[in-house]
Amino acid sequence: MLEKFANWLESVAQPCFYRTFLGVECPGCGMQRSFIELLKGNILESLALYPALFPSMLLVVMLITHLIFKLQRGAMLLKILFIINALIMVLHYIYRLLTH
Repeated sequence: MLEKFANWLESVAQPCFYRTFLGVECPGCGMQRSFIELLKGNILESLALYPALFPSMLLVVMLITHLIFKLQRGAMLLKILFIINALIMVLHYIYRLLTH
């Protein structure tokens, strides 16, 4: 079932606005493809395409958990996860700019 959903996502995936019109990749380029590869079970390919996908997913799950259960140190943990996620995104973006 995930394979069908991944194939459907591939068929309706939109190209990056910045890449299409400005010719420059944005910091989020690769997230769609990475998520599709994850749904197909290709974890290493997913990580290679967009390493910030896993921390982003963890951040969303943690945010929802904190909003529902009002965790005692949830806000601090969310801040730390956000900083880690932002660092991974920025470093990967810089790496892509330098290597492509």
